[in-house]
Amino acid sequence: MTIASQQPKTDLPVSSIRHRKRRFKAGNLLLYIGLTLFGLLMLMPFGYMLSTALKVRGEVFKRPFVWIPNEFQWHNFTDAWGQYNIGHYFVNSLIVAIAVTILNLATCSLAGYSFAKFDYPFRDVVFGVVLATMMIPLASMIIPLFMVVKSFGWVDSYAGLIIPAGTSAFGIFLMRQQMSGIPDDLLDAARIDGASEPRIFLSMVLPNSKTALSSLAIFIFMWNWDSVLWPLLVATGDKYRTLPLGVALFESSYGTNYPQLMAVALLAMLPVLIVFLVLQRNFIEAMTMQSIKG
Repeated sequence: MTIASQQPKTDLPVSSIRHRKRRFKAGNLLLYIGLTLFGLLMLMPFGYMLSTALKVRGEVFKRPFVWIPNEFQWHNFTDAWGQYNIGHYFVNSLIVAIAVTILNLATCSLAGYSFAKFDYPFRDVVFGVVLATMMIPLASMIIPLFMVVKSFGWVDSYAGLIIPAGTSAFGIFLMRQQMSGIPDDLLDAARIDGASEPRIFLSMVLPNSKTALSSLAIFIFMWNWDSVLWPLLVATGDKYRTLPLGVALFESSYGTNYPQLMAVALLAMLPVLIVFLVLQRNFIEAMTMQSIKG
């Protein structure tokens, strides 16, 4: 057998292969163009907000719409922040969202570890009850929850805003599913070496669950940062009002100053955007792993 006969043969002619490569490149180009147009379409509302925030009130409803203002009104951001107490509401939202996120990471990871790695009577029943609470709408629980908070004297306080939201059934389910994938042999080896349960949890379980923790942190922070109904009931005074309530009061009490309202909305987006940018790598990794498992 000659060397030439051992070479792999291609049934397709060279011209056909080149034609397929050109079609593949053209398809990729069309895909990139489509994704770029879709991305620009998604960014249009944010561009509208920024353009409106930098205008004077008379330019907002000018037709045709003017994307670039004649003169940039940067003072709309500082005026909205300082004159209408928006800075105070912003700090309140930041305190509540960060505290609730930390509480959820602690409670949900502990509960998820318990449900995933410990065997005790009625464990699956309790976990089923926890999952069942996800089907109960918040509106049906809001009155009894408010009565409990009122009985503790937590109305119009940080405790009333933070503690009732300190855990979530979704977070417990997410952490339980993540921790179930950690090998039991790894934890048993650590116990044989004399490691205590707190040390195993802190040094082995949590580092192997960072993708789920990052995803949970993003969801909990976003949900509490945008929360309106519960702060509206609990924060009766101006001292503990959060940013969504401040924006609603800003719009109703001072008229509708659209440039300053858009400036406040842009400032309100920054913390969620920063949290996502910081944790996006682990978040995307978690979504990818879940899709592969699925």
